Amino acid sequence: MELFQPEPSAAPLAARMRPSTLEEFVGQEHLVGPGRILRRLVESGQLASLVLYGPPGTGKTTLARILARSARAHFETLNAVTSGAADIRRVAQEAADRLRFHGQRTVVFVDEIHRFNRAQQDLLLPHVEDGTLVLIGATTENPFFALNSTLVSRVRILRLEPLSPEQIRTLVRRALEDPERGLGRLGAQLEDEALEHLVTACGGDARVALNSLEVAVTTTPPGPDGVRRVGVAAVEEALQRPVLRYDRAGDQHYDTISAFIKSLRGSDPDAALYWLVRMLEAGEDPRFVARRMVVHAAEDVGLADPTALLVATAAAHAVEYVGMPEAQIPLAEAALYIACAPKSNAVVRALSKAREDVRSRAPEPVPPHLRDSSYPGASVLGHGLGYRYPHDFPDGFVEQDYLPEGLRGRVYYEPTDRGLEAEIRRRVERWWKGRRGPAES
Repeated sequence: MELFQPEPSAAPLAARMRPSTLEEFVGQEHLVGPGRILRRLVESGQLASLVLYGPPGTGKTTLARILARSARAHFETLNAVTSGAADIRRVAQEAADRLRFHGQRTVVFVDEIHRFNRAQQDLLLPHVEDGTLVLIGATTENPFFALNSTLVSRVRILRLEPLSPEQIRTLVRRALEDPERGLGRLGAQLEDEALEHLVTACGGDARVALNSLEVAVTTTPPGPDGVRRVGVAAVEEALQRPVLRYDRAGDQHYDTISAFIKSLRGSDPDAALYWLVRMLEAGEDPRFVARRMVVHAAEDVGLADPTALLVATAAAHAVEYVGMPEAQIPLAEAALYIACAPKSNAVVRALSKAREDVRSRAPEPVPPHLRDSSYPGASVLGHGLGYRYPHDFPDGFVEQDYLPEGLRGRVYYEPTDRGLEAEIRRRVERWWKGRRGPAES
């Protein structure tokens, strides 16, 4: 079987197909479309310090190069993983000399800029402020979390989005047809089903799509007619598995757990299960997921179904006791139980009201009849006098004041009419009909 062997010096397909102009660029219309900020900068030949924020394979490096080329600026690249303070100083000095002696500006593209520590980020500031450097940073993490506020205040933050399936489809077809930079000279045909799997499984990442395409094409032997017919199996082998966009310390972490919690709160068991599996498959710490479910069971189910908290706590224990991957089952059980449980945030609202009173009012003394009377001499002080022991009365209840004088009659907990809280509501209203009106539903 004769396979195409690229020259050792050949760059990956994604690098060879990198656009050099906005006319070639695909995606990010909100930034490069007519009248949008990056198109205006390119068309005017102007430069501005930017941080391009978004998932991998969405065009951050490409846009930085196009901007530098349009302004005829020198383009310098630093990778925050491998570069340090000495590299920043060197680049800044060279940029100052270039500007002074040749009148040429310097664009410094810092890949994974969130990896720079605080001191390294601060080292960039004076050179950005005085115009020695035009900084274009690239990051997959939210700059407002990952970067110093002083640096964020001196750049424009532009968010890039994953490419749509149609945009990936355009790039793949372009690469298949291009005989110079692409795969056009190999006579490859990508089956429709294989194309759809590629554009779906790449997760909006053009780099993954193109480099996987190259592997699939170059490892598919030509048929008798010289055509390489690339099927689903070859694409699956090249991709290995769908790409999960997830970073346990970044936006995807917070956005995905937010979607999970909102699906639980919204009583959608299918969505809750999907987000749970997506987190676990991406490597999220199952203990974190379990802790969030324990909180949610108390916060959004509450006394409408107190068993939800027990189920969530049991799942959290199972994570520690059983471990993964088996603990996925009790985690899924807890997620489904919570999603399907009646919902009430009455506990949270009651807690908030009580906290507001505690924080906003001067602390009042404990009423004498509620004070500790278990020690000798307490009665001399009047402690416990007048206290009515509920078990001495029918149904184990007697009405008396339990709040400080200034808060008498205050209502914090207002049970809903959902789930077990409906019974709790009837019980509380029967006991305290003098101070409670109809509870909120």
